[in-house]
Amino acid sequence: MSRSVFCQYEQRDTEGLDFAPWPGEVGKRVFEGIGKRAWQAWLAHQTMLINENRLSPLNPEHRALLEKEMVKFLFEGGAEKPAGYVPEG
Repeated sequence: MSRSVFCQYEQRDTEGLDFAPWPGEVGKRVFEGIGKRAWQAWLAHQTMLINENRLSPLNPEHRALLEKEMVKFLFEGGAEKPAGYVPEG
């Protein structure tokens, strides 16, 4: 049985995540208030950030930056694409 949450990103009731996808308080906040579709949207945005900015998830400074961007993207509506980003196509 899937769980339902009020997704703060989509502003509607939706299917919740199966587990906290990030450690600590931010992970708990995501688990409690973000749906699966919103998390997938974040993963796509995160991949773009990693590629465009040449980030390494193993680097603690880069992880901190990704966490900050994740909060902005999912909860604050303020995430931006990297400077000079041009989508393929």
